[in-house]
Amino acid sequence: MDRFFRISERGSTVRTEVLAGLATFATMAYILVVNPSILGGVADASGLKLDHTQLVTVTALVAGVMTIAMGFVANVPMALAAGLGINAFVAFSLVAGKGLDWPEAMGVIVVEGIVMLVLVLAGLREAIMNAIPNALVRAIGAGIGIFIALIGLTNAGIVVHPEGGGTIVAISPDLASWSTLVFLVGLVGTAVLMARRVPAALLIGIAIATVLGIVINALSGGTPVPGAELPGSITAAPDFSLVGDVSFGFFGALGLGAALAVVLTALMANFFDAMGTALAVGRRAGLTDDEGRLPMMRRVLLVESAGAIAGGAASASSNTIFVESTAGAAQGGRTGLANVVTGVLFLLAMFLAPLAAVIPSAATGPVLVVVGALMISQLATIDWDDIGVALPVFATVTLMPFTYSIANGVGAGMVLYVLIAVLRGRWRDVHPLLAAVAAVFVWYFANGTV
Repeated sequence: MDRFFRISERGSTVRTEVLAGLATFATMAYILVVNPSILGGVADASGLKLDHTQLVTVTALVAGVMTIAMGFVANVPMALAAGLGINAFVAFSLVAGKGLDWPEAMGVIVVEGIVMLVLVLAGLREAIMNAIPNALVRAIGAGIGIFIALIGLTNAGIVVHPEGGGTIVAISPDLASWSTLVFLVGLVGTAVLMARRVPAALLIGIAIATVLGIVINALSGGTPVPGAELPGSITAAPDFSLVGDVSFGFFGALGLGAALAVVLTALMANFFDAMGTALAVGRRAGLTDDEGRLPMMRRVLLVESAGAIAGGAASASSNTIFVESTAGAAQGGRTGLANVVTGVLFLLAMFLAPLAAVIPSAATGPVLVVVGALMISQLATIDWDDIGVALPVFATVTLMPFTYSIANGVGAGMVLYVLIAVLRGRWRDVHPLLAAVAAVFVWYFANGTV
């Protein structure tokens, strides 16, 4: 084990790696609640909603398998799970927005993962990454963060979308409710725990809010906090019914142009976040070289691309590297053994689906808001004095939540950046690959948005 994972060589021990794996799982386990909450909250055109228990199973399954694969193939402490942001794209843009059924929406993710895998094998992923201006990369992440926060506020019942006129988004008329109290306790409690650098702060925040909701329901004799009800059993056999429930009929449903655009959008949403996260975790684990590069990046990206394919094929949405892996690196994790520990714990979590069903939206909403707040920090280094940068960034960030579509924000930012650069005589600053991406989005907008 020591020789295979190079534990001693990297200045670690088996005990340290085990503890690091536990720390990473503790900080990531909230995804077992949040991913089913997002994917299970939307019905497709046929009225089908994905089953919560089945979603917990596939979320844990893919996270466990791909995290272990990362440990063995790349030998790094970087755990994978269903990515926040891309799951929102699947649920709210593809299913609710464009009317795809769930197998078709997951087909988009499988195709996106295959394209990403081919790009990695061809060495083009790094090339495309270098072609996109850093400001737009940061804007995409920040825009997804605001979008996620809006979803959290909506799911928790804090904001609503009025019908028949009025403001586009409004504070709920039922704000003075027990669910709001649970949401606020979860939000403030999670923020305080994170400020005090408590490990697993997100998971603890969910637990505190859930317990409060259960107590309120028990004392009231009803369910003023929907969903916060104890199950008959906390364990159950995993339900793998969603595995393999995928279709590529989205090409026919959307048309070739729009289909290519949504695949590209899913690719962009996954593309940059994984590379940045891998470098961040690698730096924290002391695995980068003198130039700040990760020597095993190619293997890391291969597994991460396979995670997108596996996530789509299992209806869990695309799996990507989680920045929470830095918790394990901070605990001393330096090798893939930490990943094996984390992955095994995810696989064991498949048997706890009924327990995950207890957690109400009022308890998961705060996590989405906190994650959104963390993601928007990427705008701090944007040059706001340069309108040629500021306007595309602004369009990217605002159109995602305003139009409830990640695709619209990404596309608008890319197109505006290229147009402004060319018209002000800076066409040399536009990489040919960026121009090609912008051209695809022009086609996308002309043929109907997602």
